[in-house]
Amino acid sequence: MTQVDTAEPAQAGGGNRDTGSTTWRAGIRRAIRIVFRPGPWKRGPVLAALALLLGLFMLLHDRIPNRIGGLGSLAETFLPWFGLFIPVLAAGALWRRSASAVVALLLPVTVWLSLFGGLLSDKSHSGSALTVVSHNVGADNPDPAGTARDLAASGADVLALEEITPQVKPQYEKELEKAYPYHTVQGTVGLWSKLPLSDTQPVDTKMDYGPLGDTKPVDSKMAYNRALRTTVATDQGPLAVYVAHLGSVRVLPRNGFWTDSRDRGAQALAEAVAAEPNERVVLLGDLNGTTDDRAFAGVTSRLHSVQDAAGDGFGFSWPAKFPVARIDQILVRGVEPASSWVLPATGSDHLPVAAGISW
Repeated sequence: MTQVDTAEPAQAGGGNRDTGSTTWRAGIRRAIRIVFRPGPWKRGPVLAALALLLGLFMLLHDRIPNRIGGLGSLAETFLPWFGLFIPVLAAGALWRRSASAVVALLLPVTVWLSLFGGLLSDKSHSGSALTVVSHNVGADNPDPAGTARDLAASGADVLALEEITPQVKPQYEKELEKAYPYHTVQGTVGLWSKLPLSDTQPVDTKMDYGPLGDTKPVDSKMAYNRALRTTVATDQGPLAVYVAHLGSVRVLPRNGFWTDSRDRGAQALAEAVAAEPNERVVLLGDLNGTTDDRAFAGVTSRLHSVQDAAGDGFGFSWPAKFPVARIDQILVRGVEPASSWVLPATGSDHLPVAAGISW
């Protein structure tokens, strides 16, 4: 009788079933890994969040409260520089291959370009009728005579100087008298002009305020007066010119970004410009703040920046060795800005700013 060995086929069949089950389970695990593996839209959530926060920060900068150590004004002073975070975040997004972060970066890019994109092109054109220059010459300037000669060589028709000390005032007057037959100095600010001046008077920028300030005599206040108003006689009629040097700002441990003196001066200057009857106005000076700073809303609502209208680039003017902000301004009303530029450094810690205007 022949015996049939059935054990081996049965064993073989069981092995096939085990292999199929293992393959099935491996397929399930592979599918789960694919589903839950971080894809391009799931990578870099932190980068995407930072990009959105950066965009919202720049978009809503005017909502940042100033009550907390002047934080709003501080952010607005250096607002253009926040754009430097964009390429940093973009590099991180590419390194992480994060599609969500790349898309999120569209917000800060769009906001930054809407705020500052217009400054990237050269908007100047020829045909200016009058060249104006403003310069904080610096109380610690080691070469005031050389600074005066450089400014005279700029070809300015109207030249405004700020931070003139009594000790160096004669030097500026001596070096500039040949090029500018007309000039006025009111306290620490002055104006030199090739055209006649009239109706010159100081402008109170509230450096002294309150009961104590009210008791000081006018002559005492004039010694450190920081603003003036005059009329320049042009071929096209009178031009009201203001020269101002507003109060300094400080970063203090307790008060944060301290701007009280400057902000009072900005408000006083806005009131003076608002009351100005002349349609044509030019404001020259060291305002110790950028036009993005909310403190100057009263001024910028009535005057506009020549750098924004006819400049090339940001026109940063301070500090002279590595300019990071344009706090030296030329603002106008009733005239057409033709060009705006920054002059080479002098012995001051500020750069001179210049503009060509027409009628």
